[in-house]
Amino acid sequence: MDFNRVVQFNFPTTIRFGANAVKELPAYLKQNKLAKPLLVTDPIIAELPFFKEIIADLKQNGLSVEVFSEIHKNPVKSDVYKGSDAYDGTNRDSIVGIGGGAALDVARAILLRINHREDLFKYDDLIGGDVFVTNDVPHFITIPTTAGTGSEVGRSGIIADDVTHQKKILFSPKLLAKIVFADPLLTMGLPPSVTAATGMDALTHNMEAFLAKNYHPMCDGIALEGMRLISLSLEKAVKKPDLASRAEMLLASMMGAIAFQKGLGVVHSMAHPLSSLLDTHHGLANAVNIPYGMRFNIAGFEDKFERMARTLELKEYTGEAVIQYLFDLNTKVGIPHKLRDINVKEEHLDILADLAFADFAHPNNPKPVSRADFRKLYSEAL
Repeated sequence: MDFNRVVQFNFPTTIRFGANAVKELPAYLKQNKLAKPLLVTDPIIAELPFFKEIIADLKQNGLSVEVFSEIHKNPVKSDVYKGSDAYDGTNRDSIVGIGGGAALDVARAILLRINHREDLFKYDDLIGGDVFVTNDVPHFITIPTTAGTGSEVGRSGIIADDVTHQKKILFSPKLLAKIVFADPLLTMGLPPSVTAATGMDALTHNMEAFLAKNYHPMCDGIALEGMRLISLSLEKAVKKPDLASRAEMLLASMMGAIAFQKGLGVVHSMAHPLSSLLDTHHGLANAVNIPYGMRFNIAGFEDKFERMARTLELKEYTGEAVIQYLFDLNTKVGIPHKLRDINVKEEHLDILADLAFADFAHPNNPKPVSRADFRKLYSEAL
């Protein structure tokens, strides 16, 4: 594959993929008679040269640009309300989400709120709130800048309560982007630590989706291919990035997000509380926890682990070989093996176990996970 060439594929979102795909944004907006986009991003990306270049390109094409970047690393409801006010107050006609998972989650939640003005968490999918997503939404475009969450191809956003920090899922097929401009060049400047954490996040998505108990053979196939691409490209993307390694990680990230419509599992339920309680980067939280969560799942699912081991081309086709691969990969990309190395302390473990047991991800784990199981897993990982 020549990643210097922009290609198009649909699944179901239209994806424009390849170097400089983002340059097509102004023409796309004009073709769709959109003149006043709200660009939603995070405070760091808002200051980067490539983002300012995107704004300059839009303005040179006669488009009115408004930027909203007041979002937290782990987004909360008040971020969404501020973004909605920015959309209304400047009379926007479309939303362009640019960034990693946090920025795209907020962009998608703003998208929902524009024409759905009851309390945001009324629409929480975990309480059946998706049935209230009945109105149209503005035109929505996504541009990923990391290869981790794959939120650009998703149809849900995760937003936390400002006070309780409990995460809610806003979900609807209406929240799919109309088009994704997936440009691997936008990920070239990521620091090694962010590349590693987001890459391990993508691997977690693919592995957990493959193991999830729901039946979805298409997602299984996509997840295995995502794992294969990550095994080929993550270490290079971290240490000596080039267009091919960045492109393959971006593809694997989107594959993980498509696959996990099947479900996630124990690792995400361990990771989410670290983000909400200790503000840990989501990808880093997944990366440290994945060997422990995966080991918990081996018994009874040895055949699934054998398939993963074959896909990863390990010397032995066993669950333990997969676990060793995960520890070794973390070492290669600079991820610590223990929670204590990312500021988790013994006194955190009970509240973490409570939050993990209350989390939405583990009901789709291939085997049940009790509160005591979570406490034991955290203790092992500490």
